[in-house]
Amino acid sequence: MSRIARMSKTRKVLYGILLVYVLGLVVFGVAFGVHGHKNESFNVIDAYHLVTWFKIVGPIEFNKGVLYLLIAAALTVGTITWAAYRMESRPGRLQTAVEWAYDLTTRMTRENMDEQMALRWFPVVATLFLFILFTNLIGYIPLPVDTVDTFNLFGLHVPAFQIYAADTNVAVPLLLALGVFIAYNFEGIRHQGPIGYLKSLIPQGVRGAMLALIFPLEIVSNFLRLLSLTIRLWANLLAGHLLIDFMSGALAVLLGLQILGWFTLPIGVLIYMFEAVLIAGLQAFIFAILAAIYLGGAVTRH
Repeated sequence: MSRIARMSKTRKVLYGILLVYVLGLVVFGVAFGVHGHKNESFNVIDAYHLVTWFKIVGPIEFNKGVLYLLIAAALTVGTITWAAYRMESRPGRLQTAVEWAYDLTTRMTRENMDEQMALRWFPVVATLFLFILFTNLIGYIPLPVDTVDTFNLFGLHVPAFQIYAADTNVAVPLLLALGVFIAYNFEGIRHQGPIGYLKSLIPQGVRGAMLALIFPLEIVSNFLRLLSLTIRLWANLLAGHLLIDFMSGALAVLLGLQILGWFTLPIGVLIYMFEAVLIAGLQAFIFAILAAIYLGGAVTRH
């Protein structure tokens, strides 16, 4: 029996992929050469600009960002509604995933708040987690939404396929973070009163001259939470999408070097898998648990 025949199916597939990759490099090198030129007209960030498709009422515009938000909102509402009316004693895969998300968000609230407060804020934290998760996940599904770069199909200018997440636009994470910021400050003031809430921001034991230094820092730190929540979600998603774009062909277009696109394609695939499998869920989890921590911390004294 030959050595190839004795190989496992997985190894044969891997060797086949490697062979196609090497042959692809040879074909691209022969067909297009290995000399490039800088593409002055191409800008990878153009694909992330929001182009108005049409206006609804007055200043309200519809674009791909709005489309992705509506899809994420529909999936969030649909998932919660389905979970409320279709739970079965023998769960399938979807119900198992929903129950896992329920248990996770329940722990987020109960471990950071008392029982009464957890019951009140659980719907908010769970909705934040699911909405951001769906927003991130659908951001890795290529859809024909890039109206900046179109291709000709039987005389029609069809939008190019693109992976795009609504939270790569800083306005979306900012609004979500602003909602959390208002919520936990409101909860702190409602529970402790305005003066008591301000006092709670100061670590216990700080008095005298140190108070004049620490109190302004704590106030600034409170506002920095708004920025950290926003930037963490926005920067991670945008950087990940840009890396995927660059490694999957954008860098080759920018440098006018076709063989580079084939050379970096495996890196783009690996980054895509890493982002879609890990980062999408991780960023949703971090945002939701920080919201729960900030809400629970607003009613306690440091």
